[in-house]
Amino acid sequence: MIKIDDLLKVMVEMQASDLHLKPMRPPLLRKDGDLRPIKFGVLEPDNIKETVVSLLKERHLQELEEKQAVDIGYSVAGVSRFRVNIFVQRGTYGAVFRRIPISIPRIDDWGLPEIIKEFTKSHQGLTLVTGPTGSGKSSTLAAMIRHINETQMVHIITIEDPIEFLFRDEKAAISQREVGMDTPSFQAALRNSLRQDPDVIMVGEMRDLATIETAITASETGHLVLSTLHTNNAAQSIDRILDSFPANQQKQVRMQLAQVLQSIISLQLVPKKDGQGMIAAVEICRNTPIISKMIEENRIADIVEEMEKSVQYYGMQTMNQSLTALVVNNQVSREIALSASANPDDLDLHLRKIFFGHTQTEGNMADSYSDYSKIEELLESKRLYTDLQDRFKFEVQSREARINELAEEVREQDTRLQNAFGQLDRLLKEKEQLVVERDKMREQYEKKVYQMRMQYEDRIKQMQKR
Repeated sequence: MIKIDDLLKVMVEMQASDLHLKPMRPPLLRKDGDLRPIKFGVLEPDNIKETVVSLLKERHLQELEEKQAVDIGYSVAGVSRFRVNIFVQRGTYGAVFRRIPISIPRIDDWGLPEIIKEFTKSHQGLTLVTGPTGSGKSSTLAAMIRHINETQMVHIITIEDPIEFLFRDEKAAISQREVGMDTPSFQAALRNSLRQDPDVIMVGEMRDLATIETAITASETGHLVLSTLHTNNAAQSIDRILDSFPANQQKQVRMQLAQVLQSIISLQLVPKKDGQGMIAAVEICRNTPIISKMIEENRIADIVEEMEKSVQYYGMQTMNQSLTALVVNNQVSREIALSASANPDDLDLHLRKIFFGHTQTEGNMADSYSDYSKIEELLESKRLYTDLQDRFKFEVQSREARINELAEEVREQDTRLQNAFGQLDRLLKEKEQLVVERDKMREQYEKKVYQMRMQYEDRIKQMQKR
């Protein structure tokens, strides 16, 4: 029998995310997104069967017999906890062990956008964490539950298959139920949880119509419901929920979803530029009034464009915007980002606009490397700066034109003033000349008057002598 605990210890030491046991091959570890064989002998089918059967309880063996696959939780003391899927392939057994950290991560530990903390403050509604297998959905949900546990005095019920992270009560009271051991199904546990006075309900995965329907009902009745979907983005997640229902119910479900949906967080792990592990690109969608109307009117394809325009006001961002943030923050190479994008042409165009004439920053522009909002702030600042420059240039040109106009007016005024001064000089000279002529005439008149008076006096004297 394979010493599975030893293999799991090697897996943890190598910081791998998954261990694969497959007949006629050595054990395989997934590290940084790639499967790598380890130095170990080829695994015989009987050895794998003996090993995995030893991990199963009677009910698990029965489920494996009936469904040819079973999920269990497994722990190695002092090492880690693991989620295990045991399955039948080509008549033999195979297994995959997913490592679950013993310490529950915080939202900040994952470098997730700060806006995610706001989603944990809602008192009702549906929040979904989506992404492909191995993208960190369970860890993100656990980080959100931890944040609620540390900050709110509420009752949290988790429904999982199997239980992955083990929580201890802090401010919150947490009840954890495992499908198959504590409850027969997700639907039954979810339905019963409504009678257990919950504030927050975490459903490990919305796998079927019944679970989706009950989750929507629970979010309508004053509970915050957190769950996951295996979808790649917000629009696809909404379509997946709607497509789960018969066609004659989809209009009603759209109306319900438009009211209860709080947010969709979509994750994608991409290799870091320095080769040291993976980092998450994060798409954020919030149910704003416009998004709600788009869901009601079945305009799901228009949601991406609205998300792109709502970075600053609502904190939303598309997957391409998050990949852009990772490239700008020098965490992911341009080539990796383009290969990870569902729309690489749009991403390439966006990156060209940002990096035209510039180089990547060496530091971190945001609290989260994947958060596009800080980059949007810088782009908005650049746009405002450009607008300010244009306005300043226009204002300078306008003022220069006005100055020229005023200078011309001053020159005209100077000319008129000089003309006035010249005329005044002429008038003053004329005045002076008139004064001189007046004085001469006065002198002449005075002489004439004097002569006339003397003549008059002489005549009088002559007359008196007679």
